[in-house]
Amino acid sequence: MVITRATEYAVRTVIYLAQQPKNDIVLKKDICRTQEVTPAFLTKILQPLIKAGIVSSQRGVGGGFLLAKDPSEITMLDILQAEEGQLKLNHCLVDTNFCSRDAYCSAHEVWSDAQSEMAQILKRHSIADLVQKEKEKLDFLKNRTA
Repeated sequence: MVITRATEYAVRTVIYLAQQPKNDIVLKKDICRTQEVTPAFLTKILQPLIKAGIVSSQRGVGGGFLLAKDPSEITMLDILQAEEGQLKLNHCLVDTNFCSRDAYCSAHEVWSDAQSEMAQILKRHSIADLVQKEKEKLDFLKNRTA
């Protein structure tokens, strides 16, 4: 399983928005420039984030985008699910009627456990945490090269 490019860019975009001063509206062109994404692709990425209540948009002159929630309230799981839907590792976890072997299939338990663990890990990491970690890494790299 590989996340889509849209999800990867969505995570990067939300981190970027979280790095801006609170309630500052960020222009679409600035997001495109800093995240190296085309305007059309950015629109595709932002639509599910807006629908999920993660990002807010402001229209008109001076319009743009900003986080709709505090970065500490947005998790990696929130972004993944906004872009790709509910996290499901196998068809048998999506539809209980998909496979008649669920009652005795030992692999079903593994899929279920792996999905649950993955969701918990993604839920543990907020955007605020990621912003802080990125800052620490950049500071470390600056000090190392200075």
